[in-house]
Amino acid sequence: MPPATHSSKLVVYISGHGYGHVAQVAPVLNQLGQRYPQLQLLICSAVNETFLRSRIHVAFSYQPRSADFGMLMQSAFKVDVAASVAAYIAFHSDWQQKLDSEIAWLREQQATAVFCNVAYLPLAAAQQLGLPALALCSLNWADILEYYAPAHPALLAAQQQIRAAYASSLFLRPSPSMPMPWLHSVEIGPLADPLPSARQTLLQSLGLNADSRLVLVGMGGIETQVSVQAFPRIAGVHWLLPREWLPVEHADKPESLKSSENLRDDFHAQQDIPLGFSSLIASVDLVLTKPGYGTFVEAACHGLPVLYVPRDGWPEQDDLIAWLQAHGQCLPVTEDALRDGEFADPLQQLLALPKSAPVQPVGNQQAASLLARHLAFN
Repeated sequence: MPPATHSSKLVVYISGHGYGHVAQVAPVLNQLGQRYPQLQLLICSAVNETFLRSRIHVAFSYQPRSADFGMLMQSAFKVDVAASVAAYIAFHSDWQQKLDSEIAWLREQQATAVFCNVAYLPLAAAQQLGLPALALCSLNWADILEYYAPAHPALLAAQQQIRAAYASSLFLRPSPSMPMPWLHSVEIGPLADPLPSARQTLLQSLGLNADSRLVLVGMGGIETQVSVQAFPRIAGVHWLLPREWLPVEHADKPESLKSSENLRDDFHAQQDIPLGFSSLIASVDLVLTKPGYGTFVEAACHGLPVLYVPRDGWPEQDDLIAWLQAHGQCLPVTEDALRDGEFADPLQQLLALPKSAPVQPVGNQQAASLLARHLAFN
């Protein structure tokens, strides 16, 4: 098979349903771009270009184009099932028109191959065009939708179209993944781009001493509002929060939060810190999150303990949690406990543990090799 040349153009679709999809694709594209610098990459995603370029370090062009919406969310923990069902019914009501449009667009881009995480419409379009295509993800939308709306009569035709699209290509399942026995899939190792610790830079930027304990809070890019007024106040523990979570001074605040100096000491906005989220994971003592591929695997690759808030039955999460329990350190905290600040004990229990051995992201090279072979780049 010929090597990638200037005429080889890979169109990459990355779901905007949380940052975990970017976390899976970026390490693969970084490997692929290093091996085949002549390869043209066109990335289509609802994720903003600035974030994509912070994770994908090889040359690519960008289209703010979305081919999937995943599931509509009420928060990082809860799916809006009714709205999601309605959205899928509407999306598939003119399926052939959407498919024809995607075929025309791919032809216009002069694509030579398609790579998806984890939109299915482009896979169906690639099949119609005779283009090599490959999917990669720890989940697929057919199984997620089936879990929340089993045997929904108005979704039967949609499910047939979704499953046929996924079944048209090889599907790479990075560890950890939900089982997908009906797909033609290949299991590969974990995907992540671990970074060196920047702890000293972080401590200096926050004006903290070396024995401070740093807890990073993030919900994978899905909008979620959590009040931190009840968060446990533990001496020496400092919280790195999304800016929208930062407390605002009010006269009716609990006494423990009334001191603005204490607020500056204990709560810090991630946006005011000169490091990206992945650099923070490499530099803190613990991460508080929901079960999601990107944060779970990056934490394990840095030996970082995880305090997690389970989602509302999200079918992928059991496999993610079981994997992290086997390869790292983690404990659950309920959404109610998060809201009420009743999680000091598991937090301190995890902080007292020595770091676990870092997991090696062997899936990066495995996926790049499979992608190159399947899409005829070598």
